Amino acid sequence: MASVFIDNRTELIPNALGHVLTPSAVGVADDGSVLVGLPARERLDLHQDLTATAFKRWMGTPRVLSLGRRQFDAVELSAMVLRSLKVDAETFLGTEVDSAVITVPAYFNQMQREATVRAAALAGLRADRLINEPTAAGLAYGLQERKDHTHFLVFDLGGGTFDVSVLGYFEGVVEVRASAGDTRLGGEDFVAVLQQMFFDGCSELSAQQRETMLRVRAVWHAAEQAKRDLTEHEEARMRVVFAGREHVVTVSRQAFEAACQPLLARLRRPIERALGDARIAPGELDEIVLVGGATRMPMIRHLVTRLFQRLPLRAINPDEAIARGAAIQAALMDRNASLEEIVLTDVMPYSLGIVISERVGGREITDRFSPIIERNSPVPVSRVASYCTTRDQQAAIRLDIRQGESPVGSENLFLGDLEIVVPQRPAGEVTVDVRFSYDASGLLAVDVEDKVGGRKANKVILQSADTFSDGKMAEVLARLDALKVHPRDEQENVYLVARLKRLYEDHLGDTRQALQQWLAEFELALDTQEPRTIELARTTLRSRLDAMGNGFIL
Repeated sequence: MASVFIDNRTELIPNALGHVLTPSAVGVADDGSVLVGLPARERLDLHQDLTATAFKRWMGTPRVLSLGRRQFDAVELSAMVLRSLKVDAETFLGTEVDSAVITVPAYFNQMQREATVRAAALAGLRADRLINEPTAAGLAYGLQERKDHTHFLVFDLGGGTFDVSVLGYFEGVVEVRASAGDTRLGGEDFVAVLQQMFFDGCSELSAQQRETMLRVRAVWHAAEQAKRDLTEHEEARMRVVFAGREHVVTVSRQAFEAACQPLLARLRRPIERALGDARIAPGELDEIVLVGGATRMPMIRHLVTRLFQRLPLRAINPDEAIARGAAIQAALMDRNASLEEIVLTDVMPYSLGIVISERVGGREITDRFSPIIERNSPVPVSRVASYCTTRDQQAAIRLDIRQGESPVGSENLFLGDLEIVVPQRPAGEVTVDVRFSYDASGLLAVDVEDKVGGRKANKVILQSADTFSDGKMAEVLARLDALKVHPRDEQENVYLVARLKRLYEDHLGDTRQALQQWLAEFELALDTQEPRTIELARTTLRSRLDAMGNGFIL
């Protein structure tokens, strides 16, 4: 689906068939030509071997899909869909379209985002920005127009992926507080439950017959229709004619929902993780927004209502909210005069770190993951951590850079490596500072400095080399350089610490003890390198010191 912001509003762009929704389906016609969208999906039942759907799940993986004699990966299939949307937009607007804001699941990792940028390039589009789908939905619902200190939770359940994001708005800034999700959970999995219920009700079918029915997608079609029917009715019939014989299974909404309990349980975990990472209780949320076609199922609305004790918002067609939000983001980037200027921040969906070894009880434990930037840190972000040599006379340190959440380093996504030569000393005597700096455009700058010998090394890891011109690269790196200052070295923080030390010199007894405690609390906040934590600690310390200036201690 594509959308544009014109005449002070978002407008969905129709495709060649006059529909605004273009299914993510690619097929090969009998004459060998490529079909995209609804024509491809309509051939799915009879030409499953020539049609691909739900390939967004395979972005960033080496999986190849065979369509007849031709093979495509998920990037190439996605590029065909994007190219089709590009042509539709050019027809609608009457002008060439060479760039776009593209939405992605919030839980896409670095490799999946890189694959999305490559798909756009293959389609002839420059990806001006990748925006997380729940974030786009928040813009569509006008989060930026709400009162200050407003918090949204966006629940996005599409056909193939599930995302949940906690967004906040304050003084012109829309901030993603946390995101979580499951890139292997979506509406297709609920259809799979109905397929199994159909087979459970047709015990007379042999294993070979079941396999054939699955291959020709006959059961899938019946299950998909049943899922839609159960949205409006208490019962649905799944009817399949196979080998001249009719097979009918009636399913109740109650039975369907009972069979889907394992899927519903999987939806809860990302919600709990996002709220925990955002440090927000369910009762502090102002609104819950449902996005994605699969949220039409009553069981999803009931689940959300039970979890949050309130009815979710569904004012915008759940299939359209994300596209409309992307158009608003594009207009904001274009500084459209009809929109109030806002700042949109995002977060890291996964932790970034390195693989290390450490000594525990006299033994060396290898392949441990050490995060440097934790997941759900606001971007742009820069963090530094210190590491030391583990072997005597070690001549170099190699950084194995990874993204993920596993404590086992090799189980996380490999992004690159970097080596630095260090002085040969006894184990533990050489320390290096490793700094990660990440920009919303997907650029990761890695800087390492040997604190003993003074050597430095650095590396830049990109979403895609095609994304950055030399000028763009310099611009992003300059922006990140401004972040490469430890919070304790920032001017106001230095000032507050110096002010506290001066007051310490001027006082004795209990006052000194209080000042020492305040200094320790502030230094611990600085060590977190977390902007929200530091801002809160800075505000608290400032008010305490101001109160001391008036002759008392809070």
